[in-house]
Amino acid sequence: MSLHLDAALDARDVAVSLSLADGETLALLGPNGAGKSTVLGMLAGLVRPDRGRATLGGDVLFDLPATWQPPHRRGVALLAQDPLLFPHLTVRHNVAFGPRSSGASRAEATGLADEWMRRTATDAFADRRPAELSGGQAQRVAIARALAAEPRLLLLDEPLSALDVAVAADVRGTLSDVLAGRTTVLVTHDALDAYLLADRVAVMHDGRVVEEGPTRRVLERPRHPFTAELSGLTLVRGVRTPDGMRGEDGMTLLGQATERIEPGTPVLAAVRPSAVRPGDAVGASIGATVTALEPQADLVRVRTDRLDALVPPADVADLRLRVGSRVGLEVPRSAVTIYPA
Repeated sequence: MSLHLDAALDARDVAVSLSLADGETLALLGPNGAGKSTVLGMLAGLVRPDRGRATLGGDVLFDLPATWQPPHRRGVALLAQDPLLFPHLTVRHNVAFGPRSSGASRAEATGLADEWMRRTATDAFADRRPAELSGGQAQRVAIARALAAEPRLLLLDEPLSALDVAVAADVRGTLSDVLAGRTTVLVTHDALDAYLLADRVAVMHDGRVVEEGPTRRVLERPRHPFTAELSGLTLVRGVRTPDGMRGEDGMTLLGQATERIEPGTPVLAAVRPSAVRPGDAVGASIGATVTALEPQADLVRVRTDRLDALVPPADVADLRLRVGSRVGLEVPRSAVTIYPA
């Protein structure tokens, strides 16, 4: 089912326009408070906007102020961070709840439950109750329950954020299998979720969509600082030079352009911190001041007032880096991607 949304909620300063093709998954990204969950609430019928219109396939979900479909008539399923399983029901009965609520017979509902338990690898504990499940198992059951209701639109509100890394990877694999060909909006803070699960990405900031497009293009050629941060990149604005770009602060970078761009044209550059090398500030092509040191897995993100670098802790120790330290940055041409602003 194709989806079109154009709506605003003044109290939360949210005004958003989105479209999805039939069977497409859209990842909705943005910082906390950007309005992502508000958008899901509008689509699910839990939040009533002040004005706007939303359609799903040929049906109008709302066209305010005249039309408002209640949640149970929309054919929309919302899966949140918490599985919210019924504690008194077995896994099988939890999964069968949606079809039964929609009028399916007991046999039909059980058949659908068994099918979705098989597809989500939850059939092995069909007779257990939620209290007997691990976090990953409960979330897979919640996915099965949502899909057994055969929704026309699936809404996922950070379904992996409460899981540890190993369990999240397992549930992400389950989602990858079951979302194919299903119209879905996925709210996430994780670029990996977007890469592995979404056809397109929309980035929200301050209640507005600030960039949108195919997943790889948006995440690898960001136009907004939040998108760059999410992708692990540093975003630089400036103008094209014959062999690179010159930033707004006068910093020059050599780089590879995605297309032919005339010198003097406004451009953006995405810089990979993992390729930036800090060193002695004396004689360096780019001088900078360290503003923060942040552990990231087994590396340290060295934030400066010019560019970030991602280096081993030993390098930080050898250079005696501290907040406020002067440092020189060396940036290879291959670390810089330049594209039109």
